[in-house]
Amino acid sequence: MNKIRLLVVDDHTLFRRGLIALLSLDERFDVACEAGDIGEALRCVARGRPDLILLDNHLPGVRGVDGIASLKDAAPGTRVLMLTVSENENDLTAALQAGADGYLLKTVELDHLSDSIIKVLAGESVVSPEMMTKLFTAFRTQAPLPAANGTPPPPDPSGLALLSVREREVLTHIACGDSNKVIARKLDIAETTVKIHVQHILRKLQLSSRVQAAVYAAGQAAD
Repeated sequence: MNKIRLLVVDDHTLFRRGLIALLSLDERFDVACEAGDIGEALRCVARGRPDLILLDNHLPGVRGVDGIASLKDAAPGTRVLMLTVSENENDLTAALQAGADGYLLKTVELDHLSDSIIKVLAGESVVSPEMMTKLFTAFRTQAPLPAANGTPPPPDPSGLALLSVREREVLTHIACGDSNKVIARKLDIAETTVKIHVQHILRKLQLSSRVQAAVYAAGQAAD
């Protein structure tokens, strides 16, 4: 089985080298390149085409969240998982709006980080539990998050009316943190069918990730 190619972007050399050493112990991963800033990361992306980028936010020059779009443009299909000390809800929402596939704090355990990498590559989104409350608050109190294409979501707050009964069931399970495989098992449908439902849910609600869908569902439940 081909190894998962990783790019680690962090300006703290000691942390970066330590993280690379730990990740290299996992036979599933190959740290193909490392970088200390966005410019160097873009050069690494051009050379190595990583499957996933572990990206710090506090970088010299261009911040991590401000470099996500450039990294995604340079390597379409590459996933970006933020790994940072920033617990600022603005950084969190900015990262998700820019296309990040997950947001983890550096306090994360190695096993959880490894599992999160696999989940993100499987099409899921991950957020550190410590940040979920802040994400929920930001989602409820700020202007609606833009869609992936930059257009605002429809003004109609009753977006659930756009969903079929089955799509609402899938959304409920997404809000519980269930993976596509778990949802398929619970609903007794094919995993590929779940993936299609998830795509329809995101498109109809004009959301860009499962995390946004989960927070949306939680917000509806709280109303």
